[in-house]
Amino acid sequence: MKTCCSFCKKSSDIVGVMVTGPDGRICDECVAQALQIIQIQREHNIINETKPVNLLTPAETKAYLDEYVIGQEEAKKALSIAVYSHYKRLMQPTNEADDVVIEKSNILLVGETGTGKTYLARTLAQLLEVPFCIVDATILTEAGYVGEDVESIITRLLHAANYDVAAAERGIVYIDEVDKIARKGDNPSITRDVSGEGVQQSLLKLLEGSIVNAPPQGGRKHPDQKLTAVNTENILFICGGAFDGIARIVGNRINFKSIGFYAAGKSKSIKVEEKDLLKYVSSADIKAYGLIPELVGRLPIIRGLEPLTQTNMRRILTEPKNALVKQYVKLFEMDGIALTFTEETLDFIAEQAISLKLGARGLRSICESIMSEAMYTAPSSKNKEKLVIDKAYALAQLSRVRIGLANQEKEAKTDDAIKALSNS
Repeated sequence: MKTCCSFCKKSSDIVGVMVTGPDGRICDECVAQALQIIQIQREHNIINETKPVNLLTPAETKAYLDEYVIGQEEAKKALSIAVYSHYKRLMQPTNEADDVVIEKSNILLVGETGTGKTYLARTLAQLLEVPFCIVDATILTEAGYVGEDVESIITRLLHAANYDVAAAERGIVYIDEVDKIARKGDNPSITRDVSGEGVQQSLLKLLEGSIVNAPPQGGRKHPDQKLTAVNTENILFICGGAFDGIARIVGNRINFKSIGFYAAGKSKSIKVEEKDLLKYVSSADIKAYGLIPELVGRLPIIRGLEPLTQTNMRRILTEPKNALVKQYVKLFEMDGIALTFTEETLDFIAEQAISLKLGARGLRSICESIMSEAMYTAPSSKNKEKLVIDKAYALAQLSRVRIGLANQEKEAKTDDAIKALSNS
């Protein structure tokens, strides 16, 4: 008589061995799978029980960030302190007599595009031993509308924690492009602001700390799934955004003068350069930009990132551990070719990156345009052991893909000649 496995429903004539019990049967294939699951679960439990918390001091965390990120000292210090305090909160005994509870301080990073907000978060993720995820705020909408609910943030954190709820409740979340959910305007509208103020209202309970029912597989594609309750009280939230135009708000607050920005004072006025305005960004400026006061109050630490200068760009090319120049050198080294960039070429690339106004992201765009031809021909070239990228080669490659770039130096030389003649 044929019998079937109670788990996979395969009949006894297509399996090797069928183990029969008083109330069911199991085949040898299901037994093997169950054994693997048990072994994996035991190893996972052992790792979680024995793995100590790696308590890093703020100085150690900042030293690690210094190896990858050029400049942005204040932002790196703020992140280092926040991570250290987060670890201390995780290690805080729950039965202390004084009942002093260490509360978290969420962070808001404000800076132009390409200044390193997301890169700081990604670099931090390499160092941390707690679950970490990066979420884009632009995909979030108010519940019931096309897009993703704010609970999807916790779903991604659960995925980063291998669906270990206890580990996820000690994690860190970076919410990028938070300025894109700013209120669209102060005037009332006949349509709902479902991707702006509506999302801000939904984020309040996450940032403050509450029990959130998160769908492990995404809520709208699997509406019948069982929800997972996650307490966000111990989750550290780091938000970042470009906040385009907020410098004008800061400038108006500290008094705009015809010859520059001046910070009002009792005795003397302190001149503030326009490029340094983001250093003085405050919660009042964020509120004026369009974030609701309740959300701004849950982001007590606000740091402005400095715009990158040409000197910063030059250092970014060579100094970090994974600098662009080091990446290209490694690629060509794998083909047996020694690649070098002249100092003049590096200065030229940094200068072009400043003109693009794309921040550090512009460096890769320029380098790809310069190196594309060499990366195409060099691996096929025999007996080629050395390749030097000088300024003339870089200018020629860029002028091939960027119309008008080749004439820039000619125009600059012409301007210099005109100035010299006029001075003489």
